[in-house]
Amino acid sequence: MPPRSAKYGEIPDEIDHRLVKALKERGIERLYSHQSEALKAVLAGENIVVVTPTASGKTLTYNLPVLDSILKDSSTRAMYIFPTKALSQDQVTEVHEFINTIGEDIKTYTYDGDTPSSARRIIRSAGHIIVTNPDMLHTGILPHHTKWMRLFENLKYVVVDELHSYRGVFGSHFANVIRRLKRICKYYGSSPQFLFASATIANPQELAARILDDDVSCIDDNGAPCGSKHFIFYNPPVVNKELGIRRSSILETKSIGELFIANKVQSIIFARSRLNTEILLTYMREAAKARHIPMDAIRGYRGGYLPRQRREIEEGLRKGEVLSVVSTNALELGIDIGRLDVAIISGYPGSVASTWQQAGRAGRRSSTSAAILVGTSSPLDQYIMANPEYFFGSSPESGFINPDNLIILLSHIKCAAFELPFVDGEKFGPDTFIEILQFLEEERILRHVGGKWYWMCEAFPAEQISLRTASTDNVVIIDTTKEARVIGEVDRFGAFTMLHDEAIYIHEGQQYYVERFDYKEKKAYVKQVDVDYYTDAELAVSVRVMDVFKEENQESFIKAFGEVVVTAVPTIFKKIKLHTHENVGWGHIHLPEQELHTTAFWLTIPEEFEESFSKEELQSGLLAVANLFVNIAPLYLMCDPADIKVFAEVRSPFTERPTIYLYDKYPGGIGLAEKLYSIEELLIEAALDLTKACQCEAGCPSCVGPLNEIGQSGKRVAIALLNNILNREDMYGSER
Repeated sequence: MPPRSAKYGEIPDEIDHRLVKALKERGIERLYSHQSEALKAVLAGENIVVVTPTASGKTLTYNLPVLDSILKDSSTRAMYIFPTKALSQDQVTEVHEFINTIGEDIKTYTYDGDTPSSARRIIRSAGHIIVTNPDMLHTGILPHHTKWMRLFENLKYVVVDELHSYRGVFGSHFANVIRRLKRICKYYGSSPQFLFASATIANPQELAARILDDDVSCIDDNGAPCGSKHFIFYNPPVVNKELGIRRSSILETKSIGELFIANKVQSIIFARSRLNTEILLTYMREAAKARHIPMDAIRGYRGGYLPRQRREIEEGLRKGEVLSVVSTNALELGIDIGRLDVAIISGYPGSVASTWQQAGRAGRRSSTSAAILVGTSSPLDQYIMANPEYFFGSSPESGFINPDNLIILLSHIKCAAFELPFVDGEKFGPDTFIEILQFLEEERILRHVGGKWYWMCEAFPAEQISLRTASTDNVVIIDTTKEARVIGEVDRFGAFTMLHDEAIYIHEGQQYYVERFDYKEKKAYVKQVDVDYYTDAELAVSVRVMDVFKEENQESFIKAFGEVVVTAVPTIFKKIKLHTHENVGWGHIHLPEQELHTTAFWLTIPEEFEESFSKEELQSGLLAVANLFVNIAPLYLMCDPADIKVFAEVRSPFTERPTIYLYDKYPGGIGLAEKLYSIEELLIEAALDLTKACQCEAGCPSCVGPLNEIGQSGKRVAIALLNNILNREDMYGSER
């Protein structure tokens, strides 16, 4: 991609002269066109969403109007909301540097879980700009709004950065948090403007308007310059043509990363999971040690690291002390980590938008840079590798939310009632709001007196509600090697597969043996070990249909969408040898089952197809199609592949036929399964195209799944089944 020149716009005349002077001192004589356009829209009183690539100067589009208003009226208050604590910390540093240049007393504070209690009262009374995250707003600010009277009475701007990250369950929760925020602002007599900033997605204006429940102006004509960028798709070589097996993407990423370490080129490596992050970090540190490079120059970065570690790593990247960092998507967001030359992405991140975000971490200062996407053997990755025009030619995916998901909505109605009593006639979400209030009264949670609905429980509702998958249910990891100390935390669902007894947990490249997992007390006790393997756990899953919301009987299949209960229990774990990735042992896991009430989309296969194959062949074919569906679904849904799960049964107790279920991995569902119900033909066609295009003989990880999992007949039966569903050919593959 060739370099691009800048497009400029003027600084509006209304801007305070002290701010204009500070900009010039920082070398900014004029603004990029999108910055100028955004500033004019804000000064005109509009809510805005600015959508431009990484490192295009989006920060100025909200810092300038906020600082301008505070300089003109010192009572003005603003709230900045970032999706992560790390990003909040980073932005505070940048705002402080700007304020120091201006030379005025504008107080900016971070208010999150890491803020000392001694500082909190000062922040509440004196802060001009409060920088926080959705979780702290949800549990630490809104429920205690009476302590924040000065903020809410004078709140003029609410800044929401990284809008594209507010999708799915997180976005659905966040939209309700914003409903609560606007409700409290109205109570105190303020009506703030909302300034959104986002990476490129297909529907930024729609998403912002849905979250805000109000009109939003979109500014997406990027005026920032950029240097030339080399974007490389690297598909690991095939090592077994018959089985379609490619060399491990982790090992290929390791080889590529070593090249840049050896040549002292500063790089970032993105891995798809916490486990892969730690495995790659182990490999990179071995490579650095062989070249006499200090261990501190190679760092890991992911959720679960303690705040001090994260700050230290970010600072090391900015100063150039860290040569290479291996990260989950935690560093995908706009944290300032300085000038990196190369971004290596190990495995397709699951969406076009996320891939561009990760690639954008390299070459942030108009220099030549490279982004390398290393494909895995998964069907989704192989589809991208075989069809690069899909990636470069398509718009990024849409982000969608469902704030009226009954479970999510009910949770936030409780929180809102705790904060302020509801008044008769007040609206909060859908038309069924009054019925929800009446239900809560029947449950003795609310009391209706004098035209108002009062909270009457002792419980503090916000503490019981997580905006993400992790919550107060997090499992704390305690290292007992020398003296007991907390080294990290994992969400409860993840803990059942990562922290079971005898698991090997990897943290900052160090391996830990899990001696005991106390799931009732939410604590895992570990000790440092030096072994040549890691562990990977398996879950046994079953699905029960509770209700059918939609159903359609097609000629060759039945499709349905409804409510299900998913039961999952961890069964065994495998020991995987480092470097060779071969299985060197296994063991049983003894933990209780977990239940998930969610929504699912399912396909039921007709009887005549079932009669054409043996039970073993049919089971192989169903498993093959299930693998295809769950891997291809993220092409049409802006979600992480882990957000949607699949389950196949040769004889479902509910349908009494062969059935494939795809379900949302979140309580109550967030709209993913419902979307699949409406686009099932696209999903089936893509699955068939991918299977036919794959050169393997009987199945492989790049299409229907590994041969040892789906069996010799899996690919053949899958093609016959997909053909039959689409009515293109008969079930044996010959043209009709």
